[in-house]
Amino acid sequence: MKRTMLYRLLSMALMSSAILFPGVADSQAMLVCAQRVDIVAFLGDNLSEKLSAVGKLNPDTIVEIYAAESGSWTLLISDASGRSCIILSGDSWESIPVLPGPKA
Repeated sequence: MKRTMLYRLLSMALMSSAILFPGVADSQAMLVCAQRVDIVAFLGDNLSEKLSAVGKLNPDTIVEIYAAESGSWTLLISDASGRSCIILSGDSWESIPVLPGPKA
C-alpha cells in the first residue's frame, strides 16, 4: 500500500513538474509520439535502455521509465491503443535497491 502511494506521488510530481515548468528543459520540450513497440525498440537498440519502473495512471494509461547502465533514462506514457509519447529524458539515473523488510 505504501509503495503504491509512493509511486503515485512520484508520478504525479513528475507530471506536475513537466506541465507547470516546461521552460526548465526547453531542449527536451519536443513531445515525441509513436507506436509503443517502435519507441521501445528504439530505446533498446540505440540507447540500451530497458524497462526500469512502471505505474498505472488510470485503467487506460501507464507510465514507464526506461533506463540504461550508462545513466540515460526516458519517461514514457502509453495508452491502451498502443500509442506512446516520450515525456522527458535525461542522464544520471540511479536505481535504488529495495531494502529487505516486511511487505505492506
